[in-house]
Amino acid sequence: MSSQEAACVVLDIGKTNSKLSLLGQDGRVLEERRRPNVVLQGGPYPHLDVEGLWPWMLQTLRELAATARITAIVPVTHGATAALIDEQGLTLPVLDYEFTPPEDRYRSQRPAFAETQSPKLPAGLNLGRQLAWLAEAFPAEFARTRQVLMYPQYWAWRFCGVAASELTSLGCHTDLWSPQARHFSSLVEAKGWQDKFPPLQSAWATLGPLLPEIAAVTGLGPDCRVICGIHDSNASLLRYLQASEPITVLSTGTWVIAAALGGQAPLDERQDMLANVDVHGRPVPCMRFMGGREFGALAGGEPAAFSVADLQTLVHRQTLALPCFAEAGGPFAGQAGRIEGPAPETPAERTALATLYSALMTDYCLTSLNARGPVIVEGSFSRNALFGPLLAALRPGQAVCVSDDSSGTTCGGWMLQHWGTQPPASHQPAVALPLPGLTSYRQQWHEKLPMS
Repeated sequence: MSSQEAACVVLDIGKTNSKLSLLGQDGRVLEERRRPNVVLQGGPYPHLDVEGLWPWMLQTLRELAATARITAIVPVTHGATAALIDEQGLTLPVLDYEFTPPEDRYRSQRPAFAETQSPKLPAGLNLGRQLAWLAEAFPAEFARTRQVLMYPQYWAWRFCGVAASELTSLGCHTDLWSPQARHFSSLVEAKGWQDKFPPLQSAWATLGPLLPEIAAVTGLGPDCRVICGIHDSNASLLRYLQASEPITVLSTGTWVIAAALGGQAPLDERQDMLANVDVHGRPVPCMRFMGGREFGALAGGEPAAFSVADLQTLVHRQTLALPCFAEAGGPFAGQAGRIEGPAPETPAERTALATLYSALMTDYCLTSLNARGPVIVEGSFSRNALFGPLLAALRPGQAVCVSDDSSGTTCGGWMLQHWGTQPPASHQPAVALPLPGLTSYRQQWHEKLPMS
């Protein structure tokens, strides 16, 4: 690639891994670098290793700048995370959402589900609970905090020095936002936090040029733009927002999130159903479970290659994985996962069982959500060649398609930098897997589900 050819960098920070992707003008991924994320256990509480990520980002950008003329940086991150800053930087470490703050009085303080469409979640998955605890446990640091930044906007601020708020992260099961009223929730007003949130900006807005000192360290041009950024699951929705008919996007990674665009189903907060907020501020009915984490727990270590024959063996033996295998989130949160029937005997069978479990849980969520229209599988599960066909076999009345792009978040980041440009469709229909006995296997699985 010519060093004069324009490109953008999408900074994609998931819960498990961080990724920097260099994308050309046509949206093709030209280069990609990854780094595992670390939760640091020292200090006042478990927190994200932002100071470990920062030099890696700068060095990676310097390397990528040698291959292309980078014109924009777009941050995309997981939700349930905020950074508290003053003029000098962080006033407190960035709290890990898997840490469980003391409940204290928060249960009585949080707004009703009808107001926020944000269910009561375990650990720190309700960002409001994190902020309430930090304010009580560290009053001096919280008082010194000038800005509360959602995680994508924290990284944007580090690159350009401009603070902003953005709807998709504010409306991501935080208890901080009222999707129907389109303003901060009664919790923010009661706590007097409004002034700590910087002005709202659109996800695609240019916040400013790169800071001169960052340009000098990375070799990027001083005219490189920093885009406001977006919550990762919402990035996966961007290419489908213009659909004229209902469509369900399945964003997969550490979390599996079914987002029913055009959906009308009533939401049951006990089932971890919620409304996320899209880039235009519109509520989107969603249901989720910690699918990537549970897949890893079942597959064990590095997932092994497996075949249809491995799936068939498990179905024939009636080997059932029953939820759940993660500590946080999902319709069966708090239940202990278990395997019934003969245990898988090989690494291939363990990975096949993880795939069966993931497909059954996804099918359960889609049915509960009353998902209509085609289902599009985005993200890491699109790399599993049998997940889409298995899901299609479980849902014979609904089309299932699998994205050619294993990272819908990366495409969404590219769209923010090229706002108004619609990339071509990049998904293929999944042909239902012929698996004798699957219907009765599914029925057995449902009959043995724990009470949610």
